[in-house]
Amino acid sequence: MQSTQGFPRSLAIFCKVVDNFGDIGICWRLARLLRHEHAIAVTLWVDDLRSFRRIWPAVDAGAEVQEVDGVQVRHWRGQDGGFDPAGVPDIVIEFFGVELPPGYVAAMARRDPPPVWINYEGLSAEAWVEGCHTLPSMHPRLKLTKHFFFPGFTAKTGGLLREAALLDQRDRFRADPAALDAFFAQLGLSAQEIAAAKAGLRVSLFCYPEAPIDGLFGAWEAGARPVTCLVPEGVAAERVAAFFGAPAVPGATATRGALTLRVIPFMAQTDYDRLLWACDLNFVRGEDSWVRAQWAGRPFVWHIYPQDENLHHVKLRAFLQMAAGSVESLIDFSLRWNGAAGTTTDERPDWPALWTALQADLPAIDARAAAWQASMLANGDLVSNLLRFARSLR
Repeated sequence: MQSTQGFPRSLAIFCKVVDNFGDIGICWRLARLLRHEHAIAVTLWVDDLRSFRRIWPAVDAGAEVQEVDGVQVRHWRGQDGGFDPAGVPDIVIEFFGVELPPGYVAAMARRDPPPVWINYEGLSAEAWVEGCHTLPSMHPRLKLTKHFFFPGFTAKTGGLLREAALLDQRDRFRADPAALDAFFAQLGLSAQEIAAAKAGLRVSLFCYPEAPIDGLFGAWEAGARPVTCLVPEGVAAERVAAFFGAPAVPGATATRGALTLRVIPFMAQTDYDRLLWACDLNFVRGEDSWVRAQWAGRPFVWHIYPQDENLHHVKLRAFLQMAAGSVESLIDFSLRWNGAAGTTTDERPDWPALWTALQADLPAIDARAAAWQASMLANGDLVSNLLRFARSLR
């Protein structure tokens, strides 16, 4: 086995954007962590720079090659082309099993030594993940072996993405009332609106278009406790516009009953973290915001990315069984939010009852979130675990 001293010095990540922001969100956090906390030269290959720019405005959507926050970003235009083995880094990561360009794989095989090749898989709480984590897969023709790497929630997986200073930054932000007020003002809220939001329940809403938000809005309108809901521009835009009776543009706001709904600008990742920290309850979607909600340590409801044959419901139930503990209201609400409960089209969720039960249990969910976070910290951070595994292969 070769020495691991100084390994790795370079790394490439290949990302195809499927879930608009979730895929590139994870890849970008991974790239920045590798660059800034481990001093590794990172090249990020991305096929959709426009979506990338939504979460990181410094990205030039028209550039073929650019440097963004210390990371080389290359526009991945397709599978054609040849590559020089000298340009292949120490580690190559394909995200969610994307197919690397054949010419790039051929260059990997010609590199001496060949790179560590990792298939970074999706996050899941399903039991089979532990058995598949770090499994090898030999290339059918070339002298290359790919290894599967699964993020996860146990010590037998790769853990969760997390910056070293993340929780300290979160706690300092929450402990500074002026910083909280300034953040809400940055989102367009007036001093009066900020005070009103503090007096009630502050909620962020990030979901897929099929989320049953009409029923939820109705429950909030009729509720006894005021709710201020902040929804980023473009999220469930048609349904939000229907609530306003006007386009859902940043700054649009309306109050009906106990609900005040406001559209905020779509924000960079660092600001989205602050939004999660600042709110009392967060609705999140996909994988990236789901992980960040867990590190926020606030109650959250997850909208999982839909899959064929409702396979996402299996994944949802596995996570709830592990993370929700005995808080039945959170389990019931989450299943209904994802269309994973009820057997007939005539059976409609009772959103006022579901919301009443969830709201009453928010203190218990808050306590459960703290305990869950402590158990996730015990698993170590994903990037350190990934690099440790990569070094074991040299």
